[in-house]
Amino acid sequence: MGRAYPSQPVTGVGAIVLQQDDVLLVRRGNEPQRGLWSLPGGALELGESLHQGVRREVLEETGLEVRVLQFAEAFERIMTDDNGAVQYHYVLLDYLCEPVGGALSAGDDAAEAAWVDRAELSERSLTPGLQDVIEKAFMLRDQKRS
Repeated sequence: MGRAYPSQPVTGVGAIVLQQDDVLLVRRGNEPQRGLWSLPGGALELGESLHQGVRREVLEETGLEVRVLQFAEAFERIMTDDNGAVQYHYVLLDYLCEPVGGALSAGDDAAEAAWVDRAELSERSLTPGLQDVIEKAFMLRDQKRS
């Protein structure tokens, strides 16, 4: 099934990787939303568990290995073309993660990968709704610590 003009929604996974006050972001190298900063992630592969998909996508896009800690957020992204046809439809499941190894380098369809300080998120061109998801992840992490 192709991702553009799909016959059904595509299930995607994303990783909210936190390290102190930084979050791991990738600048999208492909459509949809090329050039915007987002979470590392992508489409789940057939037979792959959600956690396996998260770990694979982070490694492919950033070179980092992560431990999946907990589910953080679910949302959908539906994008239509100029004629109103559904061009992309993703159901996205984001997980709070922590880095456990590897070396940061952009790969796969990421044009760039970077640790971004929480206070500097507003200076980046983020995908819609991303800042709220990241703030929720910081809250979940901080609740877990107390």
